Amino acid sequence: MDRATEEQSGYAEELKVALAAAEEAGRMLRARFGDTWRVGVKGEDGDVVTDLDLAAERIVLGRLREAFPEDRVWSEEAGVLAGAADRTWLVDPLDGSNNVAIGLPTYAVGIGLCVAGAPVLGVVHEPHTGATWHAVRGGGTHGRGGPLGGEGEEPGAAAGPPASGPAAAGPAAAGPVPGPGPASAPGPASTSAPASAVDPLPATRPVPAAETLPPDIVVPASAPRLVVAWTQGHSVRKDDALAEALRIALERRTRRVLALWAPLLGWSMLARGTIDGFVGYCAEAVDFPPGALLALEAGCEFRTLEGGPFRIGFTGPDTTRCFVAGRPGVLDRLVALTREAVAAAVV
Repeated sequence: MDRATEEQSGYAEELKVALAAAEEAGRMLRARFGDTWRVGVKGEDGDVVTDLDLAAERIVLGRLREAFPEDRVWSEEAGVLAGAADRTWLVDPLDGSNNVAIGLPTYAVGIGLCVAGAPVLGVVHEPHTGATWHAVRGGGTHGRGGPLGGEGEEPGAAAGPPASGPAAAGPAAAGPVPGPGPASAPGPASTSAPASAVDPLPATRPVPAAETLPPDIVVPASAPRLVVAWTQGHSVRKDDALAEALRIALERRTRRVLALWAPLLGWSMLARGTIDGFVGYCAEAVDFPPGALLALEAGCEFRTLEGGPFRIGFTGPDTTRCFVAGRPGVLDRLVALTREAVAAAVV
């Protein structure tokens, strides 16, 4: 038995349960995406929570608590459910709630397991395409076509239509949603999206079925300018000088910055090689380790914003989750950029 197989088998039952939970929640989310549901506001930063968040969370927590009743669980909406502190499940039942609230089909389900504070398992499921990616520590990252490697998914993966995302689909028309006073907001009335201005296909093409999966197109590391995902935590203020300096530097010095409002999708893209890097500032604790493990096991490396060693985890203040991630061929270029931004912000 090789090392990768041995590592996978060490968490085989955990992986089986996490995959089943994520995909069951994903089927519900896709089926109800065009329904009328309630949107509420949580926290002082205006973040939202929908009925779909709570319904997906019930599915995932039900499976995890049934299979591993002694484990601790930290879920996006429910908070911390007591259990053994050395094994903690992290659950983001609907990463991209703000997208869903405006009718944008760009969202994911994320589940991770940390042992002694370090991630050992990560699952990311994209309901709108039906695609799922998973990683186990030491066992590599896997997608629909098999293991992912240093240059993205192995050849031979089935091709399909372009992946859903902000560049590929616009928001659907919004309709009235029942709900109390200011805590309610419009939900989507349709899953269809307008055709892109540069899309030669008819505007009436159907939304792809969940079984029809997007291709993985590797972006070469030698590209003159990079495509980079960006995420920042909910605690970051709009007048945060360092966050502003980082965003400005990325916008000016890369080809495109993806602010997806669903960082788990950014991690799956980085693991597959469809984007070049990921920069995070005070990233959220719950969804960070599951997604970051996908990239790490696919051959990506992590550094602090100033280029120092970085440890993936969920404990400690959010300021410990400021990072640059990418494959070795591009990581130094990204770190040089973020280092300059940090220096400029503190002058």
